Amino acid sequence: MSEVPDILRRICDQRRRRVPGNAGILPGSGRADPPAALASDAPGRRFLDAISKRRGSAVIAEIKMGSPKLGDLRGRFDPVARAATYRSAGAACLSVVVEPDHFYGSYELLADCVAASGLPAVAKDFVVSDAQLAWARDAGASAVLLIAALYDPPELRRLARLARDLGLVPLIETHDDADFEKLRGADSLEWELVGINNRDLRTFEVDLERSAERVGRLPAPALKVAESGIHSGADVARLRQAGFDAFLIGERLVLSGDPGAALAELLGEPAISEVTR
Repeated sequence: MSEVPDILRRICDQRRRRVPGNAGILPGSGRADPPAALASDAPGRRFLDAISKRRGSAVIAEIKMGSPKLGDLRGRFDPVARAATYRSAGAACLSVVVEPDHFYGSYELLADCVAASGLPAVAKDFVVSDAQLAWARDAGASAVLLIAALYDPPELRRLARLARDLGLVPLIETHDDADFEKLRGADSLEWELVGINNRDLRTFEVDLERSAERVGRLPAPALKVAESGIHSGADVARLRQAGFDAFLIGERLVLSGDPGAALAELLGEPAISEVTR
């Protein structure tokens, strides 16, 4: 496994102190079966369909209550109302950061935002236990984030299989060449949803061009998501041209006083204001 950046290591160490280990949590969670296929009626299919229908202009709009970079944003905005605004403004899907210690989230927040918006949602956590996949399912998520840097290839495939068993589509987040290699092989067709984080987790610098140049390294059949550092319609257009199908956007929307207008600008559509709708 490639070296895990210090910030990821610290967050994961904290998560391990908070969540239980794998033993006895989910039936079959230790199996090393061949890759499972997502069931045709699984919630994860709704997430994939929402992106496919708007391929090239699908925004996954994020709710996060803070971050190591932004600090604590609790009290700055109403996350449940914002989730509803995202739907009205044309978001295809929702992303909710549930990690509590560095991002101030929770699975309860995820459940509330899913209920308010009706959008298919990805639970963004740092998965160190199978239990977190069950929590995401129980909170109403349709997808779950798996950060490739955290796992060796067999563990990544095991977690992806378990997510599919629970009806969730795994969004595999990559950062560098070592992560791309984990998605290669005879079973590369198993990956439905893959992404590149535009933010370097070691320096926190954003480089959209670096991601645009590497999108061709992702498995061809998968829907491809550009993540982080997207601030304008021009950014979306550049990444769309490069080959991305969807755009996970957090900071630009979270910090906006009018997220409906911000989302409209990103999509190049008429604005629907959170204030006036």
